Amino acid sequence: MTRVRDLSDPDHLPALDKTFAHRRPAIGLGQTEPPPRILLLYGSLRQRSFSRLATEEAARLLKFFGAEVRIFDPSDLPLPDQVAGDDHPAVKELRQLSMWSEGQVWCSPERHGQITGLMKAQIDHLPLNMGGMRPTQGRTLAVMQVSGGSQSFNAVNTLRLLGRWMRMFTIPNQSSVAKAFEEFDAAGRMRPSAYYDRIVDVMEELVRMTVLLRPHTSQLVDRYSERKEDGRPIDQTTDLSSIATARQ
Repeated sequence: MTRVRDLSDPDHLPALDKTFAHRRPAIGLGQTEPPPRILLLYGSLRQRSFSRLATEEAARLLKFFGAEVRIFDPSDLPLPDQVAGDDHPAVKELRQLSMWSEGQVWCSPERHGQITGLMKAQIDHLPLNMGGMRPTQGRTLAVMQVSGGSQSFNAVNTLRLLGRWMRMFTIPNQSSVAKAFEEFDAAGRMRPSAYYDRIVDVMEELVRMTVLLRPHTSQLVDRYSERKEDGRPIDQTTDLSSIATARQ
């Protein structure tokens, strides 16, 4: 059983005016092959979940921009610490998908002024360190929220805080869709609007930042404290900074 959701009509973008859209927005910023790998998480299990619908729109745009996307279905994810040793197939798959990803999109409804418990549960299932591997560190992150009322930024602000805590590079842009029930048609597709255009902006920026950071990620997250903890001394003969300062 896979918990990667199928994306319906992946190439159908009725709200996008392709006259103004870059097919490969990261061209010239770095290596665009293989395609950037993006994992998308959403925060509601309602049958007509607007966070899921917004996430699916984001996934279609990412595909249009040349990325490879996977959307995690959290419908059978247990609560953190509910299963001993996190020995549950949904937890294992979520962690594998996070390890697979180079960037992520987190989209939560705002409920009682905050992200949902389901959104937090998914993030809580991603440890900072997992057998020497780090499922989130160094990955890019885009944050989004949907609201039932007027526009708010409580959920995206919390997601930003969590992204920083998970040692991710959260991009500057973000999306907050107000009165989400008015923004989607009966088929679950987002209508043309400034809110949709902002999601385009965010996904375009995410692809650019992921490609830009791709060749430098390992150096950007190389930490003294982790080298010390793991017992990995600096090799003075190959370390460029040591070589550059050796004669000073």
